[in-house]
Amino acid sequence: MSILKKYTGWFVLGTLIFYLLSVTQSISVLIPTLLAWCANSAMWHTLAPSAKRQVSWLMGIGIAALLFAGTQGVWIPWQQVLAVNLPMLAMFVAVSFLDLTSSKDESRPLPKGLGAIFNTAIGVHLLGAVINLSVIMVFADRMKGAIKLTPVQQFILTRNFAAAAWWSPFFVATGIALIYAPGMQWGKTFIPGAMMALTAIVFSSIDAYRRTKGDFIGYPIRRESLFIPLFMATAIIVLHFLWPDISILVLICLLAPSASILLMRTTSRRESLFLFVNQKLPLIGSQFALFLAAGIFSNGISAIILSYPQFFNLDSFTFGPILFSLTLASMIIVGLVGVHPVVSIAIASPMLLPLNPDPTELGFLFLSAWAISAGSSGLTGLGLLMTSRYHIPTKDIVTNSAFYAIFMWLLCSLVSGIFL
Repeated sequence: MSILKKYTGWFVLGTLIFYLLSVTQSISVLIPTLLAWCANSAMWHTLAPSAKRQVSWLMGIGIAALLFAGTQGVWIPWQQVLAVNLPMLAMFVAVSFLDLTSSKDESRPLPKGLGAIFNTAIGVHLLGAVINLSVIMVFADRMKGAIKLTPVQQFILTRNFAAAAWWSPFFVATGIALIYAPGMQWGKTFIPGAMMALTAIVFSSIDAYRRTKGDFIGYPIRRESLFIPLFMATAIIVLHFLWPDISILVLICLLAPSASILLMRTTSRRESLFLFVNQKLPLIGSQFALFLAAGIFSNGISAIILSYPQFFNLDSFTFGPILFSLTLASMIIVGLVGVHPVVSIAIASPMLLPLNPDPTELGFLFLSAWAISAGSSGLTGLGLLMTSRYHIPTKDIVTNSAFYAIFMWLLCSLVSGIFL
């Protein structure tokens, strides 16, 4: 185990590299799968007790369900069980490289007022859409200064960060949607997703101004700091248009690390990269553990459904606006009580796929569930970060965003019915 810990970052990096090689079919998918599970074992000790419990329950239930289904004659191939989320893990590693391009600004004064609300909301949204979770901590640490982060600052950050799930190809939610809604066309969700994200920004900014009367301390966003997120998002959209046969996940896995290395600001790229691999990559253990466990769990659910199709028969339903709306409401509610979006997606997918839904509409459902529940729950990843690091009570997170969640749920149902 000590050897595993020493080379943890290299196991994580190897997962990305050998996954890309497996896509070209030059090596077996077994190699990146083994590397991913080795990395998971090496990072297990870094997980919080609550994360260990959640992952253990997911894996335990999943394995038990798979074994029971096996006694009924239903066996799921090992590649499906152990490697179903491998593309998404590779994408997560690739996106982590974008942290190399971020910079902190400790010198500029903190802005105040309505302009500060909008700038902070747009800044955390665009930067978070590409660079992901580290942006939240950069913004929050700077905004709180010597005092505590306020509940209004909290929901401006978490709602608008999570809203990027609706459209950003770099967001983990997109990788999950592409996997659990096979055949989803990301390009078709981009416009309705961008509309939802813009609505979230405007709604949350007005809400913040109404609650604070403009007495809001924001983040000193700089225009030049938005260059990399806008460049990366534009590049992915253009490349996807030019080569539609190459999946979004593979494009991100190729572009994010290479562009990050070219655009990083450092005196020694070699030294910075070694530091990144050895110190930063080993910190993503919770994501590896959760998504590997979710793969086992979702396949266990699928195996049980295949074993007893008569009990999970939804043939009397059609995947239309009503079922979309009811399923989304259920996924948001379970998200509010602490069920991670990837888990609710893993449960919903095998139950809805037999209805032959439009893959893009199903993918939009999953993106919407992720964006709303992650932005308004106090018990999933973002909420727990705000509770543990910035001491925002869980009750405040949920109550402050209850109306937001209801409004966005209704709007999602309407947008899906009109556009998809």
